[in-house]
Amino acid sequence: MDLKTSLGISASGLRAQTLRMRVIAENIANQDSLATTPGGDPYRRRVASFRAEVDRATGGMEVRVDRIQTDRSDFQSVYDPGHPAANAEGYVLKPNVSGLVEMADMKAAQRSYEANLSAIEAARSMTMRTIDLLK
Repeated sequence: MDLKTSLGISASGLRAQTLRMRVIAENIANQDSLATTPGGDPYRRRVASFRAEVDRATGGMEVRVDRIQTDRSDFQSVYDPGHPAANAEGYVLKPNVSGLVEMADMKAAQRSYEANLSAIEAARSMTMRTIDLLK
């Protein structure tokens, strides 16, 4: 594998994990976003999924965002008859976002991002050593 291919693979990983962290941050920011109308749905958690794709220019496998989909798990309901979004029985639907799950996902995305940065730094370091040897 040449330098350009390895850098392209790591760069695609950086882009993918950056988007994943943005989606997770959006989930965390909206974990308390309730509906504004009676019986309405609150914020629904979103999840980024990836796929491997061959880069035709380099022949290396790269990471691409396949899609950002909504989590179809059930909402929690809380009894709060005074809330504007309460249904006829007085229950309000809460988002299907768990702060603990989101923080674990954020930590995993951060570690993947750091691993890609380390790979780029290793490739740069090897290139600099090669240049030094040629001097």
